[in-house]
Amino acid sequence: MHRSLRTLWQEAVRVCRRIIGVPDYDTYVAHLREHHPERAIPTYAEFFTERQQARYRGGGGRCC
Repeated sequence: MHRSLRTLWQEAVRVCRRIIGVPDYDTYVAHLREHHPERAIPTYAEFFTERQQARYRGGGGRCC
């Protein structure tokens, strides 16, 4: 039961982040490694800051 609650919590956090415009960091890192191997992987703090700036300046921030 503990594992299912943890999984449910993780999914809820993921959904909330998507709603407010912050994609999942792990998914972003996987995308960078697959499609942009030449780019450096940002820290979570750098990722979060960049996503917030992209959201509020209206740029969207999508690369692909």
